[in-house]
Amino acid sequence: MSLVDTIQKTLVPVHREGWPFVAAFAVGAILLGWLWDPLFYAGIALTAWCAYFFRDPQRVTPVDDDLVISAADGVISSIGPVTPPQELGLGDEERMRISVFMNVFSVHINRAPVRGKVTRIAYRPGKFVNADLDKASAENERNGLVIDSPHGPVGVVQVAGLVARRILCWTKEGEDLSVGERFGMIRFGSRVDIYLPPEAVVRVSIGQTAIAGETVMADYSEDAATPLSRTG
Repeated sequence: MSLVDTIQKTLVPVHREGWPFVAAFAVGAILLGWLWDPLFYAGIALTAWCAYFFRDPQRVTPVDDDLVISAADGVISSIGPVTPPQELGLGDEERMRISVFMNVFSVHINRAPVRGKVTRIAYRPGKFVNADLDKASAENERNGLVIDSPHGPVGVVQVAGLVARRILCWTKEGEDLSVGERFGMIRFGSRVDIYLPPEAVVRVSIGQTAIAGETVMADYSEDAATPLSRTG
């Protein structure tokens, strides 16, 4: 077992995207420590925060095609009918949009809210205004996915924030995603918007804390049975 595997099993699971940053912070702490001892401890604290930021915990995801699960950790900042971004190809009709704002202390791994085939991925450059503002969905840099779910296409948009400067998307067009499957992340504060099919009924409220891969955002059944779950 490698040192990285040992650390992940005994301390906190850190996504592979984070290890270069953790290593850089650790080296910086050592170099600063040569200059002045207190700077070493400050560097160690920043290294620990970096590892915490890139943490990738397992989640128990409800497996039910009648449910839409949160794609991000954070606070639900907006719920309401909005015309989807044109690049998603979802038409000009308004759809219910649920926005989840992630601060720098949130888990930043993004997960598929539904199962289905990725039919479109569209990146659009833009600004870096505060992701908690509603205008961020239209003005900020973003990356959108369309997942063809059993209840129709669902739009998922990764939106960069004030300090976020890198959107990562690991899936490709034509690939199948399982509900709760990791598909990307946004580094250092951002938001994720979910555009629902017309029949979906919202089951969350503004200000509620959402957990990616676990929180039920919406469903299609008034009398949904207790769903199965998967861990990943």
